[in-house]
Amino acid sequence: MAGGHGLDRERRLSFTFDGRSFSGFAGDTLASALMANGVRRVGRSFKYHRPRGILSAGPEEPNAILRVGAGSRAEPNSRATVVELHQGLVAESQNRFPSLDFDLGAANSLIARFLPSGFYYKTFMGPQFAGQNRAWMIYERFIRAAAGMGKPVRHADPDVYEHRTVHCDVLVVGGGPAGLAAAHAAADAGADVIIVDERPALGGQLCFETYEIDGLPAPDFARRSAADLAGRPNVAILTRTTAFGFYDHGTVALAERVTDHLGAVAPASLPRQRRWQVKARRIVLAQGAIERPLVFADNDLPGVMQASAVRRYANQFAAAAGKQVLVATANDDGYRTALDLAAKDVRIALIADARPTPGPIADLARLADIRVVTGYVPTQAIGRGEVQGCAIAPTGGGKGWIVGCDAIAVSGGFTPSVHLHSQAGGKLIWRDDIGGFVPGLIGQAAVSAGAANGTFGLAAIVKEAAMAGADAAEACGFARRALPEWAVKEDDAAPAQPLWVVALPEGLKAKRFVDFQNDVTADDLGLAVRENYRSVEHVKRYTTLGMGTDQGKTSNLNGLAIVAEKRGTTIAEAGTTTFRPPYTPVTLGALVGAETGKHHAPVRRTPLDAWHRTHGAVMTSAGLWERPKTYIRPGETYREAWIRETLAVRSGVGLCDVSTLGKIDVQGPDAQVFLDRLYCNPMASLAIGKARYGLMLRDDGMVFDDGTVTRVGDTRFYLTTTTANAGKVLSHMEFLLATAWTDLKVQVASISDHFGQIAVAGPRSRAVLETAAGISLGDDVLPHLGTLALELAGHRCRLFRVSYSGERAYEVSVPWRATAEVWNRLMTAGSADGIVPYGLEAMGAMRIEKGHVAGAELDGRTTPADLGLGRMVSTKKAFVGKVLLGREGLRDPDRLKLVGLEPIDGATSIPAGANLVRDPAAPTPMPILGHVTSATHSPTLGRPIALALIKPSAVAEGKELFAAAPLLDLSIAVKVCDPVFVDAGGGRMHG
Repeated sequence: MAGGHGLDRERRLSFTFDGRSFSGFAGDTLASALMANGVRRVGRSFKYHRPRGILSAGPEEPNAILRVGAGSRAEPNSRATVVELHQGLVAESQNRFPSLDFDLGAANSLIARFLPSGFYYKTFMGPQFAGQNRAWMIYERFIRAAAGMGKPVRHADPDVYEHRTVHCDVLVVGGGPAGLAAAHAAADAGADVIIVDERPALGGQLCFETYEIDGLPAPDFARRSAADLAGRPNVAILTRTTAFGFYDHGTVALAERVTDHLGAVAPASLPRQRRWQVKARRIVLAQGAIERPLVFADNDLPGVMQASAVRRYANQFAAAAGKQVLVATANDDGYRTALDLAAKDVRIALIADARPTPGPIADLARLADIRVVTGYVPTQAIGRGEVQGCAIAPTGGGKGWIVGCDAIAVSGGFTPSVHLHSQAGGKLIWRDDIGGFVPGLIGQAAVSAGAANGTFGLAAIVKEAAMAGADAAEACGFARRALPEWAVKEDDAAPAQPLWVVALPEGLKAKRFVDFQNDVTADDLGLAVRENYRSVEHVKRYTTLGMGTDQGKTSNLNGLAIVAEKRGTTIAEAGTTTFRPPYTPVTLGALVGAETGKHHAPVRRTPLDAWHRTHGAVMTSAGLWERPKTYIRPGETYREAWIRETLAVRSGVGLCDVSTLGKIDVQGPDAQVFLDRLYCNPMASLAIGKARYGLMLRDDGMVFDDGTVTRVGDTRFYLTTTTANAGKVLSHMEFLLATAWTDLKVQVASISDHFGQIAVAGPRSRAVLETAAGISLGDDVLPHLGTLALELAGHRCRLFRVSYSGERAYEVSVPWRATAEVWNRLMTAGSADGIVPYGLEAMGAMRIEKGHVAGAELDGRTTPADLGLGRMVSTKKAFVGKVLLGREGLRDPDRLKLVGLEPIDGATSIPAGANLVRDPAAPTPMPILGHVTSATHSPTLGRPIALALIKPSAVAEGKELFAAAPLLDLSIAVKVCDPVFVDAGGGRMHG
């Protein structure tokens, strides 16, 4: 086809599709190049694997979803309609086997009657085995394998991405006529303006229309207008950029495709994509509207396209949808497509207008020798594999005929793009005159304009958008200027007639597709309503309407109208589904930016990291920290190593690096008052030189964190927290001092990175420390929960007598840079006692043996009483969480309580996370009595043990319990015991 003002015919580009070589021109999209090369079948639908062709020319495309790129740079589910052609582009169709033309999955159409909406909820219910649906485990594998369209890339992404944050006065989303008018008006007033558009150039529909603005053809006017904006210092233009999310406080997220269109010649210095975070004082939403397809029999055949898309491909890309096109419309826009195609010598079979009385544009069509039939609709697309004809009939039913054609351009009306408005919390209002939802009240500084606001007709669009831009600038404090005046012909269009679904001709059994990608038909929606799904949100999930990669941009409103009709209500009463970010798919790379690999989060290393790695430590990530799990000696297995370490500590002495603990310095004349309010147990009585275990609650009475509080001076305290909550506890303390207790004279500071911390544990721990320090550390000098200052390896340290292992133990706080020297001194001092370093595995095993709680038990749902710590809670003072701790539900005697578990056979390991049930063979759902929180093999006892939270009533019954883990297909008989497995009297710790 001649023409194609969007192409650079001097630059021919080669590409491949499914292994076949084709060529196109610079300026082509992948979709337009495929059309120009005569490729009509580009994909297969999700459920029935029916052949699919290109439907649209924009981001709403549901059919042409391809895998683009090769190797590690391949990207599944790419919309061919927005992928720009570049040299060497590689594209493949998806969701087919073995090929696009011969897909075995198409056999699903033969059993379509057995695959209605929600069939998987009804079909895969058995058979039952031992009273349980274990067959689901088999079905699930096949269902998951069939899910999705494209396959993910299994290689690391080699590209780079970046983030930018920018502020502006006015953000204009959309670069069509409305966006251009708004941006000019705001910029004329002096506001700093950012205008964004997802296409390579500004202009929107102007890039393919043939009318004139200001005496220029629409495409030329768009270029002039864009150049004018680009020359202004207060305007920034972001093309190839999609506004995909509207968040609180005027924050809009953008995804810019920086080098996707360049392919292999993309400069290495540039990122592939860039995510922008824009903070705007005022926002104008001018994203336009999306053309709705018509719902009629076999409307999914390749060759059925949106009328405006057919016009865009012809005018902008010189790509014809067919040689003989039938236009089926319910508005004037379909006529524009027919007239433009006829001007390019494409034969128009006829125009079928659903309206009985079209506008004046119908006379123009007749003058161009185009046959127009009014009051007619398409009833069935005819053809095998692609369009070969179309049956039409009167709108109200009656005898029709078949028209020969190889393409059907359909227009059921236009749906305003209200996605960003809705994301921002805006309400929607139904308008019968346009047959669509339009923006209503919004709580943010944003306004919609143009087609996005339900305003149609170029003159009206430009006027409304210019006013919106001027108002936005004025709200930012800029003086209003004269609005842009562009010579635009007034629109004399006749009213559109919404056409939601075409009735099936009598005796015809065919599918009328509403959602092309997910194969959702009008009958599927009717079935959902008959099965009493009343809410449109429920219908959406039951039928998967609008749940594909296109998120229902072409299907939602037609689907809502059908549901409303089946329910006997209006569309306004039926409501609409919720629009959520992102507007279109966003790559994970763009979301992550440069925060990949080791840049994703800072890696924190203890001052002993190098020592651990050179002494056989197996390292693991514990939050941001790198910590040793165990130290493997030559010839040892992992399990043998940590068991050896545990037994060494129980019988002798061991060292553990606990530098990751949170450490907080609290100072001030009101420090003791502050801590007494912060912790639920008393701190007012804590003497200088003494430590105390502290339990901190949230406002709702649940345990927040535990640790130690040591009073090192009259007005100074040294706190430790769990590794995981170090930052949260500090923020919590700062928040309380800044908002609740502003009268207290207290300062808090994190000193976690100022000091390393070493645990010395075991019966020989005192001897090792006395040797290393050269002083006596008897109970009279340093009793349990005492502290003192001492010198080790020439460095001033602080020693605490606290125990996590249940053995006699100490913790040494050491200046960070001196930690390695002190560690080596202790290792040397303990060599005669067989001292060993131990890691997280041994530490975890010993804490479970001792019944100490950790993160698995402190999961945010437990109270002190649940954990057996109720006696610690003060009844005489006020503290954070006290009021809500007294709620009736938290005092329920049958709340889950901490217990110990042992396997009945004394040998089978109990899996952490298992549910505790009375009879694992009982029919589901069955009562869950509790769950296993932590489990280990006890080296001290020589058998598996576990901690669990369980209802006391279940324990009182004294019956056998089972730890059931269905995913592991395990069920272990267990008995409940005391959570303290080793040294319940505490003799080792105090001895």
